[in-house]
Order: sequence, then structure tokens, then C-alpha cells
Amino acid sequence: MEAPAALVIAHPDDETLAAGAVLPLFRNLLIVQVTDGAPRNLADANAAGFATAGTYAEARAHELQAALSIGGVHAQRTTLGAADQGAAHAMPELARALAAVLQEHGAQAILTHAYEGGHPDHDATALITAAAARLAGIETLVEFPLYHAAEQGWALATFLPGPEATTLDLTPEERARKRAMLAAFTTQRSTLAQFPVAQERFRPAPAHDFTAPPHPGQPLYERHGWGLDFPRWQALAAAARDALAE
Repeated sequence: MEAPAALVIAHPDDETLAAGAVLPLFRNLLIVQVTDGAPRNLADANAAGFATAGTYAEARAHELQAALSIGGVHAQRTTLGAADQGAAHAMPELARALAAVLQEHGAQAILTHAYEGGHPDHDATALITAAAARLAGIETLVEFPLYHAAEQGWALATFLPGPEATTLDLTPEERARKRAMLAAFTTQRSTLAQFPVAQERFRPAPAHDFTAPPHPGQPLYERHGWGLDFPRWQALAAAARDALAE
């Protein structure tokens, strides 16, 4: 794939979970990381053996570079610098910054998170990417699923109802390479071990109403205390919509 493209992710490892098998096919790829992957409450940092958010973020950045090297992925990288679990609180600013980055790269297509109520940073990334694509005049916007709430725990790598999706069945070699890429994220080992690696799914991003619930019932992030509840998300999404319409 020769045309300039961008992959916009919330955290290090999202790119591998979503598209680890297809990323080596891109010849002019920019990976934009919205957050630094380090929640400021330090619970995740401390659990991984780090005393500060900064050192934890550095470790996650090194893991990402290792994973891309293992996968044979050649891409430019940049970060917008939001705090993990904090992207929803700065969506207008992040959308404008992202639009500038996309225009500088000359991106003709963008791949990013689906709006699915899984992690607040994932939903914020979906919103800011849709807004940035509009601001930058980029028409091709494709989304991938990571996780959302289900009756029994999480639904992994499965879209909520919407446009028809393309499912790629990975070859044994692609599966092995993706597993090796995921293994590079040593700080996330227990979480990533839950995800399947046999398929990757993509679909055209619909015109999401980010102020409406992505699905009936409680968003997954409310169950886990990831810094937000839906009424607060709804207010932030409405404010971002209004600010970006100006």
C-alpha cells in the first residue's frame, strides 16, 4: 500500500491488537499515539514496577518500538501527549492537533478505533479522529474493534452492529508474528493474553453520534473505574462537537 496513510491509536499495543498482521503492508504509514499509555493514578505503573508515570510511559514506548521491529513494520511515529484515561478531557485540542499532523503527512486514509464504550480513551480517539478527518478533508476513515461490554465480561475484537465488516483470516505465519509482537509488551502481558490472534476486522467508520450510547446498558469503562462515566462522557462529547463546529 503506497498511498500515505495514518493509524491513530489511543495506547501502545492497540496497533498490534487491531492490525498487527496488516501493518507491514503499508509503505508510507504514520502511527499517531493519542495518549502516553500511563494513567496518572500510578496503579498500573506501580503494578508493572515503575514509580512514576513518566518512566512507565517510556517503557511502553520502548515496547511499541520493539513490537514494530519484530513485525517488520516501517512507520513514522508521533504522539499527541494526552494522559492515559485523560483524552476525553481535551478532545477539541487533540482533534485540531491531529488534523495538522494528518495534513503534514498527506494522509489519504485513516485507520482508528470504533466507538464502542470499551475504554474512554478509545472512544475519545474515535471522536477526535473523525473530527480531524473532517477538518483535514480526508474521506477514507476505517475503524477496528478492540473490546466492549458483554453480558459475560468483555466482547473482544468484535464489532457492535453497523456497516458490513471485512474479516481477515490470518495465516499461521501471520499469527505467529502477531503473537511475537504482542509478547514485546511485557507490561501488558496478562491483559493481552486474553485477545485472539486468528483474525483482524475492519469496516468503514459510520457517522457515529458520539453523544448517544454506543450500545444498550453500562459502558465497560464504568465497571472498571477508568476515570469516566457515561453522563460525563456525553457532556464532553457534546462540548467537543460544539467547539469543533465553530
